[in-house]
Amino acid sequence: MNILEAILIAVSLCADCFAVTLCSGVTLGRITLRKVAAVALAFAIIQSGLLLAGWLLGSLVASFVIKASHIIGFLLLLYVGGSMLWEGIRGKEEVRNLSGWKNVIIGGIATSIDAFAVGVADSLEGQQWNGFLPLLVSVFAVTALSAVLGICGGRAIGSRAGRWAEIAGGLVLIGIGVWMLL
Repeated sequence: MNILEAILIAVSLCADCFAVTLCSGVTLGRITLRKVAAVALAFAIIQSGLLLAGWLLGSLVASFVIKASHIIGFLLLLYVGGSMLWEGIRGKEEVRNLSGWKNVIIGGIATSIDAFAVGVADSLEGQQWNGFLPLLVSVFAVTALSAVLGICGGRAIGSRAGRWAEIAGGLVLIGIGVWMLL
Protein backbone atom coordinates (compact mmCIF):
# COMPACT_ATOMS: atom_id res chain seq x y z
CA MET A 1 0.00 0.00 0.00
CA ASN A 2 1.40 3.36 -0.94
CA ILE A 3 1.18 6.42 1.29
CA LEU A 4 -1.54 8.09 -0.79
CA GLU A 5 -3.80 5.04 -0.45
CA ALA A 6 -3.08 4.91 3.28
CA ILE A 7 -3.98 8.59 3.72
CA LEU A 8 -7.19 8.25 1.67
CA ILE A 9 -8.30 5.27 3.75
CA ALA A 10 -7.37 7.11 6.95
CA VAL A 11 -9.41 10.14 5.87
CA SER A 12 -12.43 7.97 5.09
CA LEU A 13 -12.12 6.14 8.41
CA CYS A 14 -11.98 9.32 10.45
CA ALA A 15 -15.03 10.92 8.82
CA ASP A 16 -17.32 9.68 11.58
CA CYS A 17 -14.77 10.70 14.22
CA PHE A 18 -14.76 14.17 12.70
CA ALA A 19 -18.57 14.23 12.66
CA VAL A 20 -18.82 13.22 16.32
CA THR A 21 -16.15 15.65 17.53
CA LEU A 22 -17.59 18.42 15.37
CA CYS A 23 -21.04 17.94 16.84
CA SER A 24 -19.63 17.51 20.34
CA GLY A 25 -17.44 20.60 20.16
CA VAL A 26 -20.46 22.57 21.27
CA THR A 27 -21.02 20.39 24.37
CA LEU A 28 -17.49 20.63 25.74
CA GLY A 29 -17.95 24.06 27.23
CA ARG A 30 -14.63 25.81 27.63
CA ILE A 31 -12.22 24.18 25.20
CA THR A 32 -8.66 23.97 26.49
CA LEU A 33 -5.63 22.69 24.65
CA ARG A 34 -5.31 19.90 27.22
CA LYS A 35 -8.93 18.77 26.71
CA VAL A 36 -8.61 18.83 22.92
CA ALA A 37 -5.32 16.90 23.01
CA ALA A 38 -6.70 14.29 25.40
CA VAL A 39 -9.81 13.62 23.31
CA ALA A 40 -7.82 13.56 20.07
CA LEU A 41 -5.27 11.15 21.52
CA ALA A 42 -8.00 8.87 22.87
CA PHE A 43 -9.79 8.74 19.52
CA ALA A 44 -6.51 8.12 17.65
CA ILE A 45 -5.42 5.32 20.00
CA ILE A 46 -8.82 3.60 19.85
CA GLN A 47 -9.14 3.95 16.07
CA SER A 48 -5.62 2.70 15.28
CA GLY A 49 -5.89 0.02 18.00
CA LEU A 50 -9.06 -1.42 16.48
CA LEU A 51 -7.51 -1.25 13.01
CA LEU A 52 -4.55 -3.26 14.30
CA ALA A 53 -6.83 -5.72 16.13
CA GLY A 54 -8.78 -6.30 12.93
CA TRP A 55 -5.59 -6.84 10.94
CA LEU A 56 -4.31 -9.33 13.53
CA LEU A 57 -7.62 -11.21 13.56
CA GLY A 58 -7.61 -11.32 9.78
CA SER A 59 -4.05 -12.66 9.87
CA LEU A 60 -5.17 -15.52 12.09
CA VAL A 61 -8.00 -16.61 9.82
CA ALA A 62 -6.45 -15.69 6.46
CA SER A 63 -5.37 -19.21 5.60
CA PHE A 64 -8.96 -20.42 6.02
CA VAL A 65 -10.60 -17.85 3.79
CA ILE A 66 -7.83 -16.76 1.41
CA LYS A 67 -9.80 -17.78 -1.70
CA ALA A 68 -12.73 -15.54 -0.81
CA SER A 69 -10.74 -12.72 0.78
CA HIS A 70 -11.52 -10.10 -1.84
CA ILE A 71 -15.23 -10.85 -1.58
CA ILE A 72 -15.16 -10.77 2.24
CA GLY A 73 -13.22 -7.49 2.20
CA PHE A 74 -15.67 -6.03 -0.28
CA LEU A 75 -18.66 -7.10 1.84
CA LEU A 76 -17.13 -5.67 5.04
CA LEU A 77 -16.35 -2.36 3.38
CA LEU A 78 -19.73 -2.30 1.66
CA TYR A 79 -21.43 -2.83 5.02
CA VAL A 80 -19.41 -0.17 6.82
CA GLY A 81 -19.48 2.32 3.96
CA GLY A 82 -23.16 1.66 3.31
CA SER A 83 -23.97 2.18 6.99
CA MET A 84 -22.07 5.47 7.05
CA LEU A 85 -23.74 6.56 3.81
CA TRP A 86 -27.20 5.59 5.06
CA GLU A 87 -26.77 7.42 8.36
CA GLY A 88 -25.49 10.48 6.50
CA ILE A 89 -28.41 10.47 4.07
CA ARG A 90 -30.96 9.95 6.85
CA GLY A 91 -29.47 12.97 8.53
CA LYS A 92 -29.90 11.68 12.06
CA GLU A 93 -26.92 13.03 13.90
CA GLU A 94 -26.32 12.17 17.51
CA VAL A 95 -24.55 14.80 19.53
CA ARG A 96 -22.36 13.01 22.04
CA ASN A 97 -21.15 14.69 25.16
CA LEU A 98 -17.38 14.13 25.27
CA SER A 99 -16.80 15.83 28.59
CA GLY A 100 -16.20 12.60 30.55
CA TRP A 101 -13.73 9.77 29.84
CA LYS A 102 -16.51 7.20 29.70
CA ASN A 103 -18.19 9.15 26.90
CA VAL A 104 -14.90 9.72 25.09
CA ILE A 105 -14.16 5.98 25.10
CA ILE A 106 -17.69 5.08 23.98
CA GLY A 107 -17.49 7.70 21.23
CA GLY A 108 -14.04 6.46 20.20
CA ILE A 109 -15.18 2.84 19.96
CA ALA A 110 -18.42 3.73 18.18
CA THR A 111 -16.50 5.65 15.53
CA SER A 112 -13.81 2.97 15.15
CA ILE A 113 -15.77 -0.18 14.33
CA ASP A 114 -15.19 0.56 10.66
CA ALA A 115 -11.42 0.64 11.29
CA PHE A 116 -11.65 -2.88 12.72
CA ALA A 117 -13.45 -4.04 9.57
CA VAL A 118 -10.87 -2.36 7.34
CA GLY A 119 -8.09 -4.05 9.32
CA VAL A 120 -9.69 -7.46 8.79
CA ALA A 121 -10.24 -6.74 5.10
CA ASP A 122 -6.67 -5.52 4.66
CA SER A 123 -5.29 -8.62 6.31
CA LEU A 124 -7.47 -10.93 4.24
CA GLU A 125 -6.19 -9.20 1.12
CA GLY A 126 -2.73 -10.42 2.13
CA GLN A 127 -1.35 -7.10 3.34
CA GLN A 128 1.95 -7.73 5.13
CA TRP A 129 3.14 -5.72 8.14
CA ASN A 130 5.46 -3.47 6.13
CA GLY A 131 2.54 -2.56 3.86
CA PHE A 132 0.11 -2.21 6.76
CA LEU A 133 2.31 0.05 8.89
CA PRO A 134 1.81 3.19 6.73
CA LEU A 135 -1.95 2.73 7.07
CA LEU A 136 -1.70 2.31 10.84
CA VAL A 137 0.42 5.46 11.22
CA SER A 138 -1.82 7.40 8.81
CA VAL A 139 -4.96 6.37 10.67
CA PHE A 140 -3.47 7.45 13.99
CA ALA A 141 -2.30 10.83 12.68
CA VAL A 142 -5.36 11.65 10.57
CA THR A 143 -7.75 10.60 13.34
CA ALA A 144 -5.97 12.79 15.89
CA LEU A 145 -5.99 15.71 13.45
CA SER A 146 -9.66 15.19 12.57
CA ALA A 147 -10.61 15.11 16.26
CA VAL A 148 -8.73 18.37 16.89
CA LEU A 149 -10.32 20.02 13.86
CA GLY A 150 -13.74 18.65 14.79
CA ILE A 151 -13.64 19.86 18.37
CA CYS A 152 -12.22 23.26 17.50
CA GLY A 153 -14.53 23.70 14.54
CA GLY A 154 -17.62 22.56 16.43
CA ARG A 155 -18.50 26.01 17.66
CA ALA A 156 -17.82 27.71 14.35
CA ILE A 157 -19.29 25.25 11.90
CA GLY A 158 -21.95 23.46 13.94
CA SER A 159 -23.43 20.08 13.18
CA ARG A 160 -24.21 20.64 9.48
CA ALA A 161 -20.88 19.35 8.11
CA GLY A 162 -21.02 16.13 10.16
CA ARG A 163 -23.63 14.62 7.85
CA TRP A 164 -21.63 15.36 4.70
CA ALA A 165 -18.41 14.06 6.23
CA GLU A 166 -20.17 10.79 7.01
CA ILE A 167 -21.59 10.53 3.48
CA ALA A 168 -18.15 11.20 1.96
CA GLY A 169 -16.52 8.61 4.22
CA GLY A 170 -19.15 6.02 3.31
CA LEU A 171 -18.69 6.63 -0.41
CA VAL A 172 -14.90 6.33 -0.16
CA LEU A 173 -15.16 3.02 1.75
CA ILE A 174 -17.65 1.60 -0.77
CA GLY A 175 -15.31 2.70 -3.58
CA ILE A 176 -12.36 0.96 -1.94
CA GLY A 177 -14.47 -2.17 -1.54
CA VAL A 178 -15.42 -2.14 -5.22
CA TRP A 179 -11.76 -1.60 -6.12
CA MET A 180 -10.92 -4.77 -4.14
CA LEU A 181 -13.21 -6.75 -6.44
CA LEU A 182 -11.48 -5.54 -9.60
